[in-house]
Amino acid sequence: MNLSIFLRRTRPTVASFCRLFSAATVETTETGALVKTGGGGGRRDTLGGRLLRLTYTKRSAVVSIRKWKEEGHTVRKYELNRIVRELRKIKRYKHALEICEWMVLQEDIKLQPGDYAVHLDLISKIRGLNSAEKFFQDMPDKMRDHAACTSLLHSYVKNKLSDKAEALFERMAECGFLKSSCLPYNHMLSMYISKGQFEKVPEMIKELKSKTSPDIVTYNLWMTAFASGNDVEAAEKVYLKVKKEANLSPDWVTYSLLTNLYAKTGNLEKAKLALKEMEKLVSKRYRVAYASLISLHGNLGDKDGVDSTWKMIKSSFKKMNDAEYLSMISSLLKLGDFEQAKGLYDEWESVSGTRDARIPNLILAEHMNREEETHLGDKFYERMVEKGINPSYSTCEILTWGYLKRKDMEKVLDCFGKAIDAVKKWTVNVRLLKAVCKELEEQGDIKGAEKLMSILQKVGHVNTQLYNSLLRTYAKAGEMALIVEERMAKDNVEMDEETKELIRLTSLMRVTEISTTIS
Repeated sequence: MNLSIFLRRTRPTVASFCRLFSAATVETTETGALVKTGGGGGRRDTLGGRLLRLTYTKRSAVVSIRKWKEEGHTVRKYELNRIVRELRKIKRYKHALEICEWMVLQEDIKLQPGDYAVHLDLISKIRGLNSAEKFFQDMPDKMRDHAACTSLLHSYVKNKLSDKAEALFERMAECGFLKSSCLPYNHMLSMYISKGQFEKVPEMIKELKSKTSPDIVTYNLWMTAFASGNDVEAAEKVYLKVKKEANLSPDWVTYSLLTNLYAKTGNLEKAKLALKEMEKLVSKRYRVAYASLISLHGNLGDKDGVDSTWKMIKSSFKKMNDAEYLSMISSLLKLGDFEQAKGLYDEWESVSGTRDARIPNLILAEHMNREEETHLGDKFYERMVEKGINPSYSTCEILTWGYLKRKDMEKVLDCFGKAIDAVKKWTVNVRLLKAVCKELEEQGDIKGAEKLMSILQKVGHVNTQLYNSLLRTYAKAGEMALIVEERMAKDNVEMDEETKELIRLTSLMRVTEISTTIS
């Protein structure tokens, strides 16, 4: 696999920026934000502290609350709301949902529409969209207000259900729910940008301005739409609107977008200036910004900036998260420092319990990209499996490219099949598929070509080009391909002129064991 292609996937993308804007992505600085300490430096026992220390999802938040009450303590709604907020920030959604469900059952706790909106969002995250829709339908009518609708809208956007999102958005407009907040508009903008429907952005912005005031997220999304097309001038105009027309302050995301845009378009001096402005706004409160900061320094080839940002993170937090390791290792590889990247991976492996395959995939890709080190890639993959890291689609794809370099088609097809099995819905990697077909043709590997056909038939991806490739493989091997017309008709694939010529050509060749087996 070409490493530069794999590493580009770790850069900030339109989709990743949209996810950032569509969700409330403010991370807490410490997981123990609600664990108070007494004057003597000892930890004071609080309900928040107990719940935040649960850590493991199998442990029950409800049991902790009940025990707290049994000990004679009072449980207050505002405190539980604050704990839920903290748990959501650190992505402990299961425990947050358990607290919400417990509150619903308490007669002395009076819930507000906002509580139901949070509850719905958590259900969507833990149990899926169908459960969230049912919860929405079953909630009391007076609770089904703009907050709950906005929460459901966010779930539709997150699941890329544009038809449902647009229908709900229209109903919200009819109910007058779009006048009080720009958040629903931001969700819709996020969806249109992630789907590449940039033509819908100006009209949505115009409608938003006629109903309510845009916030900085709105302007960042607007800039993202222009940045996706590398339109520097248009993005800069939006940036000026932030300060002059909207009287808003740009945030770290604003400058991250500008830095990335300038770097992509070769405006390095402007990129460096924007990055300096971003650095002024990065703080422990917005931890997610640090990973972006590392990536941007790496994109600009600034090794000192990468290292200094990493030191800043290490001095600010007790433990680095996966996003920070991912950005750091990716940047080191871009900068050519494989040894430091491997050392950092060893550190991650020793401290992380997530087993996130994206991080070892970076090291695996580097090994497989080096022709003299593909055997080390094999050993590294074995190490991943031994450490309990489940291979992802990308893992299998990296291995496929590596074995393709070696022309080891048996392993290529094995990994290619595993890659497809690793995802619910496979999106065709045209470049990889063409490369596999080309190598099979050049080797005249009929058995391999038929195996590839079988793999792709299972996922419903057979077409005229694939059959033509199969026929060219038979032709290269000098063998006859039997009943191709019948097979194509069964797969509902049409022949073109090349297909007919290849069938004529191979019909003059010898019949082999493979040919008769297929027939």
